[in-house]
Amino acid sequence: MCDLLWSDPDDRCGWGISPRGAGYTFGQDISEQFNHTNSLKLIAREQKVVTIFSAPNYCYRCGNMASILEVDDCKNQSFIQFEPAPRRGEPDVTRRTPDYFL
Repeated sequence: MCDLLWSDPDDRCGWGISPRGAGYTFGQDISEQFNHTNSLKLIAREQKVVTIFSAPNYCYRCGNMASILEVDDCKNQSFIQFEPAPRRGEPDVTRRTPDYFL
C-alpha cells in the first residue's frame, strides 16, 4: 500500500527509487502501459501530474487557489478553480504555526 500511495511520476522512463525514501518513481512509459493494460485513458491524481488542491489559501498563509477536475458524461475534462472564502474565526488561532510544521 505504501508503494501505491507514495510513488511519483518522473521525467525518466521506467521505474526508479524515490528520493523521498518511500515508494518509487515511474515514467510516462509505465503510465501508458498501465492505461493500456487496464483500458484507461486518464489517470488523475492530486500530486505532480495534475495538481488538484482542495484547500484554497491553505492554513491562511499559502495564497493558493483550490481546484476540482470535472469530467462530464462525454468524458470531457475541465478544471474549476476557487478563491479562498473570507477569513473567519480568531486571527491568533490561524496565525500560529502548528507544532507539526516545525
